[in-house]
Amino acid sequence: MKAIEESCVAIIVFSKDYASSQWCLEEVMKIMECKKQKDLTVLRDESELIERIVKEISTLLDRTPLHVAKCPVGIDSKVVKLKSMLNLESDDGVLMMGLWGRAGIGKTSLAKAIYNDIFRQFEGSTFLANVRETSKNCRDLVALQEKLLSEILSQKQRLVVSNVDAGTHLVRDRLCRKKVLLILDDVDDLRQLNALAGEGKWFGIGSRIMITTRDKHLLTCHGVDQDHVYEVKTLEDSEARELLSKHAFGTHQKLKIKADLVDSVLNHAGGLPLAIEVLGSFLCGRREHEWKSTLKKLSRNPNKTINNVLKISYDGLEDNEKEIFLHIACFFKGCDSDYIKKVIDSCDFEIDIGLEILIERSLISIEHRTVEVHGLIQLMGMDIVNQECHDDPKRRSRLWMYDDVLDVLSHDMGDCVVKAIVLEPPEHKEVYISPNVFTKASRLRLLIMHNVHNTFKVLYVFLMS
Repeated sequence: MKAIEESCVAIIVFSKDYASSQWCLEEVMKIMECKKQKDLTVLRDESELIERIVKEISTLLDRTPLHVAKCPVGIDSKVVKLKSMLNLESDDGVLMMGLWGRAGIGKTSLAKAIYNDIFRQFEGSTFLANVRETSKNCRDLVALQEKLLSEILSQKQRLVVSNVDAGTHLVRDRLCRKKVLLILDDVDDLRQLNALAGEGKWFGIGSRIMITTRDKHLLTCHGVDQDHVYEVKTLEDSEARELLSKHAFGTHQKLKIKADLVDSVLNHAGGLPLAIEVLGSFLCGRREHEWKSTLKKLSRNPNKTINNVLKISYDGLEDNEKEIFLHIACFFKGCDSDYIKKVIDSCDFEIDIGLEILIERSLISIEHRTVEVHGLIQLMGMDIVNQECHDDPKRRSRLWMYDDVLDVLSHDMGDCVVKAIVLEPPEHKEVYISPNVFTKASRLRLLIMHNVHNTFKVLYVFLMS
């Protein structure tokens, strides 16, 4: 009876004297109870079909669930919402939906969780992970097409695809009558979608295609209805605290850490699951003075593991959008969007399309006309500029730290590469500016001074074209 309760599939084979056994009849009754109460799959087929049934069941059981996360906090409620959006009760056509959000926010973990919850409802399923990373060229796309076909068709040997076009034809031809679940994880290029899931009609009715991406416009280009785009947001405060506790303290942690230090780490992570997991694991077992030292270090230098993941979104931008993003990250977080447009437009950047692309890539957001940037993404932008030259501020493209600006403006700038300077000391200061400071600053396009009195009595805002 215990074996029946724990089974995924039950096969009933009636022998000649089956009904004469009370125990056999009790087993049948138990099987039917589990069918009703636990959705146990029950087959009652002729004995000559048993071999085929065993093969099909073996294939079914080979489709194992995916590992989601060490500590999957805050996922269950999102899975419920996604299942509602997927409208799994309907087999009317094929539905494509997108999971959209910034790097490190948990799109992949959420996609794995929904996959585990529903994949047995489909004739075939596959989770294609890291599509961006594993499709650098056409040959890589062919490998993904082969994996897609082999896993959904449950073939032990991978189908051989000669090229992308041939693979596209095979996907359409072999899967157009099959109800499938296909998840494409971390997509960043339309050619990936065109090769793996070009249109809904490639798949049988009732199929569900889910795409995780950092680029919302990619979903729009592929025809995904905006009603079926789910924005993955940062964790709630209670969820973030729970996740940090699981990683930083575990079950055997005996060290006591002051609440204000825990709050500072949570504030630094800003609800980003990746950051909480990385920092929590790093701080596990460390004492209070080490927590303080880590926070001080992070205020100057972002964690490399976190930073490298966040920087992928920046690396995929065109030059126009890179320049605009760095301006916003270094100077204009929390400023009015109209003011930012006016200033950056004067620097000869295409600001309207630039802002829209940065929003679509989850690098910035505009809320009530205020431009916001997640704290870790802002640190990533600042770090990009600081990496241009650690020791000599005049060899960096942008300056915003008071001491750096003061150092550059109080001396002959020499062959300076600085493009933009914003000086905003915490209180009114008298700043000495070298008379020849700007003579060699041929690349300077933006100079903004707040709360500054200088010997030249220059304007409050001074823009160089």
